[in-house]
This record gives sequence, C-alpha cells and structure tokens, in this order.
Amino acid sequence: MKLLTRIFTMIFIFIVAFSVNGGADTVKMDKEVPNFTLKDAMDKEHSLKDLSHEKKATVVMFISTQCPVSNHYNERIVALHNDYKDQGVQFIGINSNKNESVEEIAEHNKTSKFDCVVLKDLRNEIADKFGARRTPEVYLLDEKRRLRYRGAIDNSQKNPETHYLRETLDLVVAGKEIPEDRKKTKAFGCTIKRVRKKQDRSRTP
Repeated sequence: MKLLTRIFTMIFIFIVAFSVNGGADTVKMDKEVPNFTLKDAMDKEHSLKDLSHEKKATVVMFISTQCPVSNHYNERIVALHNDYKDQGVQFIGINSNKNESVEEIAEHNKTSKFDCVVLKDLRNEIADKFGARRTPEVYLLDEKRRLRYRGAIDNSQKNPETHYLRETLDLVVAGKEIPEDRKKTKAFGCTIKRVRKKQDRSRTP
C-alpha cells in the first residue's frame, strides 16, 4: 500500500511539473535554438530566423512591463544594445506575462527607450520552450543560433561586479568558446505570470 501511495505521489508531482513547465524545455545548451515566430505590439510578425540572420550573436531577453526588477534593468539593457548593435549583435525582447497587454508593451517600449524589437508571447509557449522562469532572464545565441549562455544579466540588481552577459557576449562576438562554468547562472527577478494550461483547468473543482 505504501509503495502504491508513493508511486501515485510521484506521478502527481510529474503531472504538475509538466503543466507548469509546458513540457520539457526544447532549448538545450550548445544546441541550435528552434525557430519561432511572434508578433510585436504593432501586430507585425517576426521570426527568430530572420532577426538573427547574418548576426554574430543574438540575445533573447524575457522582460516585463510591471516587474520592478526587470524595470530596474531597462537602462542597462539599452546600454548593452547601444554598445553591441554595431558589432553584429541582435537584441530581442519577449514578454510572456499573461497580465501585460500589447498596449502596455508599446507604451513601455517608448518610456524605456527600447530600440530593439519586443515580442508578445501570448500563451508563454516560447518561455516554456526556453525554460524561462524570471524577468529579466537572458539567453545568448551564437551566429549559428546555438545557445551559449543563459541566466542573469549580471550578479546584482543594485551594485553589479560581474557582468555575465557582457563577458559572454565579448567571447561570442570574438568567436571564442565560453568556459563551461560560465555558461549558466541563476536568473533573479519576478516570476513569469503564465497562462493556465488545460491540465491545470481539468483539476479545478
């Protein structure tokens, strides 16, 4: 009886994890990131394939209009974009929060002075594929769209001493390898507010 209880508990945990994560992440370190297409706040479609075409590197950023941590990084994101855009680096913002509208994103782009494309991930399907959990959280792809770094922009919201994204960007742009111990850091910030999946609704009384 105890064994059966344990088995059912493990199955339940797996189902919950699957529904929260949207299945296994399809984006793997050092592997090519699958193409995807999303619309911006002006209802224009953009694909990862087109945006990353002939770029030395592409930075995919999961950001938010309301998260105070994400907003604290707005100026740093603008600075990063300005510093690297002439070096063949593409920056792509993705908003996966269910509670943040396209109108809100359009206004946020203006006030934050974002000069890069920001896309709306309506059902957080792209966040699920990347395994993104927080805002801000970044993913660095090389010229072949292979994932080379994932995690935080730097090590501190207030007083950063280690600039993870800048350091890995410099290596990728120069065509150098990123050491294994620098390919992943822990992102910090607000959790992405996800759309409830069918599995969640089916368990609602």
